[in-house]
Amino acid sequence: MSGEGGPPWYRAPEDPAGRGPQRSAHRERPDPGGDTGAAAYREDRYGQQAHPQTAEAAEGAEGQVRYRTGTAPDSGYRARPEPGADHPNHPTAVVPSPFLPSGGFFPSGGAGTGERAPVTAPSEPGHPFGQPTGQPTGGRAERRKAAKAQGRGRRRRAPTAPPPAPKPSQTGAPLSRVEARRAARAAKDSPAVIASRAFGELFITIGVLMLLFVTYQLWWTNILAGQQASAAANKIQDEWAKGRAPGAFEPGQGFAIMHIPKLDVVVPIAEGIDKHGVLDRGLVGHYAEGRLKTAMPEDRQGNFAVAGHRNTHGEPFRYINRLTQGDPIVVETQDMYYTYEMRSILPQTPPSNIAVIAPVPVGSGFTGPGRYITLTTCTPEFTSTYRMIVWGKMVDERPRSKGKPDALVG
Repeated sequence: MSGEGGPPWYRAPEDPAGRGPQRSAHRERPDPGGDTGAAAYREDRYGQQAHPQTAEAAEGAEGQVRYRTGTAPDSGYRARPEPGADHPNHPTAVVPSPFLPSGGFFPSGGAGTGERAPVTAPSEPGHPFGQPTGQPTGGRAERRKAAKAQGRGRRRRAPTAPPPAPKPSQTGAPLSRVEARRAARAAKDSPAVIASRAFGELFITIGVLMLLFVTYQLWWTNILAGQQASAAANKIQDEWAKGRAPGAFEPGQGFAIMHIPKLDVVVPIAEGIDKHGVLDRGLVGHYAEGRLKTAMPEDRQGNFAVAGHRNTHGEPFRYINRLTQGDPIVVETQDMYYTYEMRSILPQTPPSNIAVIAPVPVGSGFTGPGRYITLTTCTPEFTSTYRMIVWGKMVDERPRSKGKPDALVG
């Protein structure tokens, strides 16, 4: 490997068996006990004489060895020419060591001196073992700690979603005329949406109003009519207590009280059948005008006909369809108790059939003149399409001075 005439790098020892040079896996090291210095370098310890060199060259070589190896010329090492940078024996060559953790590296010069070279992490991207730049150079525990810290950092620095792109109105760029018109049209509701919203609000309003009306009709009118009927009954009794003489009554004036024990009904009777002045106040009205004029209870012959609401406004006649033959109906006046017994019922008839309140009611089963009572009301419930008729015949007449009749005592 040396040029002709130059000093050899090494020479294999002769085989004792005479078979020529013997190769060895390791170079023989010079005897540390021999001579050192330039003279030893010039001497061929393997049987050949090196090329002569001048003293200046020897001294230069000696200094070169000292500079390269960092050892004194008397340390036992021969000065040799500097090999190429790609040679494993070059002082700057990096050699992997199997004895260092994680494939550590040391310069070949350090291995030749028997000293452990410091392990460094190469920063070249073309490292033969692919070790990343900046890898920790400490022991195994330090490398583990560094790896854990690096992993925690990666977990903390999770990628976040990119911020949303700003809207055109947020960028500050002015819109064109066409874009502005489109934005204005998009912001406005279409006629169909406006109409549907209006219809929806109208239906909701109507529904609320209907609910309020039904509540008023079914609940509040009964409460109000009950208060008015109670006040009318108290007024009638006060007038009786004052000793007012019976006679003709004005429309809307109360003059009697009706008792229907089976239905638990006690309701004042007023003159006339006016809806707002009499019936809607929770009173029972007496037919006393024109063709509908009927007899009074004290008359010796005739038909005492009255009307009342079946639903709402006190609904005094709501359950008269439950009356059966023989059930008592008592009319109390200033001086007398007149007791009638229920005889028949007509479930439905047109409002135009006024024969049902005639002196001898048609359809009642009565055949001749007598003292009768007729109760009329609307049917079916919550409507006024037809009329329901209940008839009765007087069976007892008792002065108030003698106390209540048996129908009211029991």
